Amino acid sequence: MYSQEFTKPDGRRLTLYSRQPIDAGIQAPSPGNDPIQANPHLRWHPLRGEWVAYASHRQGRTFMPPPEYNPLAPTIDPSVPTELPQGHYDVAVFENRFPSMAPSAHDAPPAIVETGPANGACEVVVFTQDPNTSLSQLPLDHLDLLLQVWGDRTRALGDQAQIQYVLPFENKGVEVGVTLHHPHGQIYAYPFVPPVPARMLEQQQLYYQKHQRGLLQDLIQTEIEDAQRILYQDQAAVAFVPVCARYPYEVWVAPIQPVATFMDLSPSQRSSLAKALKTVTLKFDGLWQRPFPYLMAWFQAPTDGRSHPEAHLHAEFYPPYRTRDRLKYLAGTELAAGMFANDALPEEKAKDLQAVVVTLEEPSLSV
Repeated sequence: MYSQEFTKPDGRRLTLYSRQPIDAGIQAPSPGNDPIQANPHLRWHPLRGEWVAYASHRQGRTFMPPPEYNPLAPTIDPSVPTELPQGHYDVAVFENRFPSMAPSAHDAPPAIVETGPANGACEVVVFTQDPNTSLSQLPLDHLDLLLQVWGDRTRALGDQAQIQYVLPFENKGVEVGVTLHHPHGQIYAYPFVPPVPARMLEQQQLYYQKHQRGLLQDLIQTEIEDAQRILYQDQAAVAFVPVCARYPYEVWVAPIQPVATFMDLSPSQRSSLAKALKTVTLKFDGLWQRPFPYLMAWFQAPTDGRSHPEAHLHAEFYPPYRTRDRLKYLAGTELAAGMFANDALPEEKAKDLQAVVVTLEEPSLSV
């Protein structure tokens, strides 16, 4: 992996990554030259026992889609090229112009609840310079590079004293809130462990203390033995519809042997995860015969400097799903109560995805 750091005219950091040497003389552009003025803050939610971030400057950010947007023939957001430099490279990572958290946040305004500066980080990860492709269409070695990029960003962000958790994710499709049409994701780096991964880690810690093995490690072995919901499997990685799926077509992707973070992946694990990732995204697109929207989130160990043998790096895909006349999103019981009600059995939806035949780059790897 090759990488090179730049500073944009507005002061934001840009890092380019490539499978080949990066072109010399690249200039880092930005939509403007004025420094980004962002001072987000946190407020404590006493009933939920969690922090809420406030970033009013985000009211001025780019919104998509335009009124005439057609999801089958998307209009390319003209603001993206002003963030991406010309030249040879594969992946670009830059600080978000409208961050919900910022390392320099300071002097949180007082309120009737506890407040504090939102000293985190928000980065945009542009997967490729090609605006007309998607994660599912990238070559396997490009996906392998992307996994390395997520590891490098985890290291760089996690080394900052205030950062406790690094979460890479992708919102694909305007249906789930995308604001740029280049294939891209984001990385949020938090000054605390957010509620969802904190709850997962708590369950994993309790299980590890009792069994001296990982909770997800054992669940994966049980899924493999059950063999009903597997979408991809090789010696190092697996993709499956979990038996406890909260969403129809929810899919998890993970190395079979546990690693705590992206930084801990071996080359063979990265290679296998790239194949699993491509298989799942191709199956999503193939099932609906269109670029299908989803949220993909990667969960890993906190970056608190402690050992986390209970943690198991993995991705979870949460796609909306098609009913008779619409795409379904969260309902009241899910948003308000946090109790998910799934309208379909995981086994049924796994069969739908298993029936979609996809071919990876190597002819021998058809699944």
